Amino acid sequence: MKIVFMGTPDFSVPALNALVEAGHEIVAVYSQPPRPAGRGKKERPSPVQARAEALGLPVRHPVSLRPQEAKDDFAAFGADIAVVVAYGLILPRAVLDAPKHGCLNIHASLLPRWRGAAPIHRAIMSGDAETGICIMQMEAGLDTGPVLLRRATPIGAGDTTADLHDRLAGMGGEMIVETLAGLSELSPEVQPDEGVTYAEKIDKSEARIDWTRTAAEIDRQIRALSPFPGAWCEVAGERVKLLRSRLADGTGVPGQVLDGFSVACGDGAIEILEAQRQGKRPMPTGEILRGLTLPDRLD
Repeated sequence: MKIVFMGTPDFSVPALNALVEAGHEIVAVYSQPPRPAGRGKKERPSPVQARAEALGLPVRHPVSLRPQEAKDDFAAFGADIAVVVAYGLILPRAVLDAPKHGCLNIHASLLPRWRGAAPIHRAIMSGDAETGICIMQMEAGLDTGPVLLRRATPIGAGDTTADLHDRLAGMGGEMIVETLAGLSELSPEVQPDEGVTYAEKIDKSEARIDWTRTAAEIDRQIRALSPFPGAWCEVAGERVKLLRSRLADGTGVPGQVLDGFSVACGDGAIEILEAQRQGKRPMPTGEILRGLTLPDRLD
């Protein structure tokens, strides 16, 4: 098939690789424009743009697809289908309708649960037992289109957003190739009205840990916000990100440090398995405690 691929972050790259390896013709790759990054604030291409250029594929990175010129440029590729994975721009109706078979989206949730921007984070934070990938026909609404293929994966007790991100990205690549191979035989499944939830974008204000909450809630918060933005607390006046945790035995005043790096919560306790000090790399608990003295109670 002649495909226009549209994606931006690391999550999108496995799907691009899978389509190329399957022998599809990628006539163009659309990605968000390069952004200033690093200490020098030099413009850095997105992971998808970097991978596309390494593969020798033509790249477009318009600021918007709303101008008529952008719509005409897109239509001129004469694509059979567009594959969209975390692209980050709204697709106008003219763009949705331009490819022969429309636009397919690889979405990281079991729709209609967790439509929107942060489905992996919200699934962990809410304590969902599973999540997955849906290949969806795109329409004007936000993640409202019929689903062609869905596949679930369990959310383990220790899974972080980073863990699920990598697993789901790989699943998405496999499933989009499978979907295109069986496109004429798949029956679109209209999403039910019941069970709709929205995965709001993560706000940094959600990252500070409130030790009066239950251990289960704090454990999910830590794993959901790892690696970014990173749930955090203050340790002797220093902001420390907590990146991995598990439920632990023990009770005490909320925030009280128990054995090692176990901390009492409003109900129960958690053990911190990985943390990151300011300006340092993430470290396992044993390593970080060699250079960090914990107070009796965390803020």
